[in-house]
Amino acid sequence: MFAMLNGQHLAAQQVTTPAPVADTRDLPTRDLPEDPGTARYPVAQPVPVKDDPADIVLGDYDTLSGGGNHWVADGRVTAKYRGHTVQADHIEYDRDTGDVTATGHLVETSSVNMEHILASHGTMNVKTETGRFYDVTGSVGVRPAPPGKTGSQRMVYANDNPFLFTGKLVVKTGPETYDIYEGTVTSCQLPHPDWLLSSAKFHVEDDEARAKNSIFHLMNIPVLYLPYVTHPLNADSRESGILIPEVGINSASKGNTVGEQVYWAINRSTDVTAGAIYYSARGYEESGTLRYRGLGSDLLKAHFSALQDRGYTPPGGTYINQSGQDVTFLGRRDFLTQGETETATQTTIQTDPTKAAIQPVPAVQTRAVADLEYLSSFPYREAFSTNFNQAVSSDVVSTIFGTHEWDGFAASVEGDRYQGEKRVQSVNATTGVVTPEQQVHIFHAPALEFTTDDHTLGSTGLEWNLDSSATGLKRAQPNFVTSGIMERLDIRPELAYPLRLDGWHIRSSVAVRDTFYSRSRIPANEVVSPVPVESTNSLNRADFETQVEFRPPVLERTFDSGFMKRLLKHDVKHTIEPEVTYRYVSGIGNFQHVLRFDTVDVMSDTNEVEYGATQRLYLRRKESQPCRAPGTGADANEMFAAAGSPADDTEVNGTDPNAKVCGNREWISWRLTQKAFIDPSFGGAIVDGRRNIFDTTLSFSGIAFLTEPRQITPLVSRLLIRTSEKTDVEWDFDYDAGAKKFTANNIYMDVHEGPAFAGFSYARLTAPGRSYSDGILSADSNFSQMRVLGGYGKPTKAGLSMAASAAIDLNLGTVQYGAVQASYNWNCCGLSIEYTKFELGTARNDGGYKFNFTLANIGTAGNLRRAVQLF
Repeated sequence: MFAMLNGQHLAAQQVTTPAPVADTRDLPTRDLPEDPGTARYPVAQPVPVKDDPADIVLGDYDTLSGGGNHWVADGRVTAKYRGHTVQADHIEYDRDTGDVTATGHLVETSSVNMEHILASHGTMNVKTETGRFYDVTGSVGVRPAPPGKTGSQRMVYANDNPFLFTGKLVVKTGPETYDIYEGTVTSCQLPHPDWLLSSAKFHVEDDEARAKNSIFHLMNIPVLYLPYVTHPLNADSRESGILIPEVGINSASKGNTVGEQVYWAINRSTDVTAGAIYYSARGYEESGTLRYRGLGSDLLKAHFSALQDRGYTPPGGTYINQSGQDVTFLGRRDFLTQGETETATQTTIQTDPTKAAIQPVPAVQTRAVADLEYLSSFPYREAFSTNFNQAVSSDVVSTIFGTHEWDGFAASVEGDRYQGEKRVQSVNATTGVVTPEQQVHIFHAPALEFTTDDHTLGSTGLEWNLDSSATGLKRAQPNFVTSGIMERLDIRPELAYPLRLDGWHIRSSVAVRDTFYSRSRIPANEVVSPVPVESTNSLNRADFETQVEFRPPVLERTFDSGFMKRLLKHDVKHTIEPEVTYRYVSGIGNFQHVLRFDTVDVMSDTNEVEYGATQRLYLRRKESQPCRAPGTGADANEMFAAAGSPADDTEVNGTDPNAKVCGNREWISWRLTQKAFIDPSFGGAIVDGRRNIFDTTLSFSGIAFLTEPRQITPLVSRLLIRTSEKTDVEWDFDYDAGAKKFTANNIYMDVHEGPAFAGFSYARLTAPGRSYSDGILSADSNFSQMRVLGGYGKPTKAGLSMAASAAIDLNLGTVQYGAVQASYNWNCCGLSIEYTKFELGTARNDGGYKFNFTLANIGTAGNLRRAVQLF
């Protein structure tokens, strides 16, 4: 498009690429692009240029006169040369010069670049592939849809940037170069395009149309003068340039915004976008993004943003400055990928079909991955992020690692950094005293790891695996910093014996673990302090572990008659999948001496039993619905079909591999689990009145804090109901029977019917508060929040679409986040407008309007990005 608009498609607003059905009504003016015609295009391959060009191949005609090197044809004449087709009422051809003169309803097409030109008359040269056309309507990159799909009269885009033009005179100076005089260009294939550019002259070359002193028309109204303009012809080539300015309306705390960005298409794999936004009440925010996509999974994406905040003083408050920087980097490089070697396997199968289940040799893979983020200030992200989930996030995690995998083994080197906000910045409304934020930082620098999958031990039936690591660790938080890098060496070999007998699955395992720390911690029960106290003494922690997993046969019953069949109009299958796991860990008598960095350090003695069951209900489709081929659905569904009764007059036999699956779906799944602790004090690791975190509770439930010895965990329930193909309901809760309360209670609902959709979620959390460890005056962390979403339409829908979303704090009765968005799509342009509202305590209380205006296949103006769309 024009110089301000020829960058990548940045906007959230989208429009469809199929062109609308051609309008065959008479056009009121010749200045607008027309439907290039309903004639079907040839599918011929380009003919290579020869030293002696082949003559024109003459097709339909009524009369033919002349001869030798010059002939004249009349009627509806068709002539072809080098992938070009010319149709006209009158055609003259001179073999010596290669000149062709065509008059009367001239139609010229080319299969090379999908060129299609309609003109009153014109001249061409078959040797140089040049020509002059008069009173032209044409297109490049537009072809008819295949018959039988959308109809031969419906035109579709051959690429993402169809190029349509009109002109009083079009001079073709080469096979794919044109000069268009007193013409227009657009991407809208309509008699009345939504937008177009007009100019005295357009020059088309190198997949681009260029013009000076052009006018941009919207809905046939001239709205913008452009001293220089470009329009791309090829979707594969991106153009560098200045993007359309960004304008926004915000609350008084930020002021209104104006911004600009520059786009640089370095090559087909790499581009850069850089720009700045000015907040009239706060200051400048700069941003830049680098993107690269290589072969396979190779990629790189880096983003930088920074705010120079002048600060503000809220009514009745104190001065606040929220300057900050946020830098992210994501990259992956696969150095070697050796595909599975199947030759030996195939040879074995051919010689012995009973060994068809032999697995191919695993692939060898080596890759490096970096996912990094640097955030200088949580208040900056909280106040200026346009994404609600990111604004309220209190964690920043950076990881970089390289790994080599082969034959079920993996060796890795890793480094990571965790940054967490432990206490947010607050302002005392009475005294005006500002309490700064507090953060905790944890580093692994570096970590060397060697792990294995389960490997068989000869012909014994035993399996072995190994987890091991050597790590450098550092932790920093208010009032505590480890002295330099602390070393940790951890190794855990395991030996297991899996047993399968008459539907029973039993896996018994034993393991030993030894962990060495170069420094340790003075026990928390010996120090009256909310923070750890480091000791220079080294520490060795060793344990013995054993575990037995029992999975009895799945209990199942099919209800294909009686009350259930009459009630639900379906066959119903009910399955029960019980499981029991016993786990014993002993030898960790020094739990309170271990400094905490990650899950390795919260291992404790335990003697426990985990038990639970998963129930599922499957529905077979109604008999009027067709069966489907085997192997196209979930295993459980196919198992049900094989065991069920016939439907659609199709015999279903579980022993027949070709039996048809008559359609069924999982209706309800409900999992209930719980743990009982035979050793409620975890080998003396529990400290009363403080938050205790153990590996055994952390891996079981999101509520992992214990404040006293426990004999039983809360009951964990996960219920999912797929009431129909258009509705899902999920209810997840943890219920503490001793305290007679829900420690966690979450409900999710999703409904979609045609273009309409709605969502609802409720989340309640009750957990031990920070008073147990940080001296904060709150016995419990009590959250009660609700989110709602509803709308009609989608970004690609023609016409009007609307959506609204809100996140509500039920304890405070406030809307933490709310957004309302409306969009309207014409045939090849669209407009979206959104109002958002953030209310996040003293850190942020603002609202603002965002918009974008999209031109199909060209670009977008505005500040509403795809990442924050509601649709």
